[in-house]
Amino acid sequence: MNYYELFGLDAKFSLDLSELSATYQALQKTVHPDRFAHSSSQEQLIAVQKSAEINDAYQTLKQPISRGEYLLKLRGTQLPSEQETVQDIGFLMEQMELREMLADIENASDVDAAIFAAQETLDVQSQHLWQQVSELLNEDNESNNVTASELLRKLKFYNKLQIELERIEDTLFDD
Repeated sequence: MNYYELFGLDAKFSLDLSELSATYQALQKTVHPDRFAHSSSQEQLIAVQKSAEINDAYQTLKQPISRGEYLLKLRGTQLPSEQETVQDIGFLMEQMELREMLADIENASDVDAAIFAAQETLDVQSQHLWQQVSELLNEDNESNNVTASELLRKLKFYNKLQIELERIEDTLFDD
């Protein structure tokens, strides 16, 4: 099943998330367990399975990284495995510097300012990559798709850094 077709959407990266959410709610209503309370156990099972499929599709399409990866899979682009090392040495060095910046937050004289600066740095750098991904995925060709898959992989690094920053912030301010 094609998730875009399930939601009646064109297979493209840019989506109207409010439209996606509204369609999700409408689809879930059609398979809600209450509608099948007096149906056979087989019909109830099918409704539960359909509900799970709709939920999986929604979760995939609402998250930009998973949506981009899904779109690339539909286009037949081989995504790099998680175990493959990123070949961009400059990017890896940058990631090390960002991790050091996060590690230094706890010892900063102004923790709030350090968190703000880290957040801003992560936002600016990841936004630049998102803009590139969006532009690349506007046109379906092999070169763009391969480059977009590499950038999505880099965005996963930023996602992990964002999670780490949130963890640090929670640790520092949960007293």
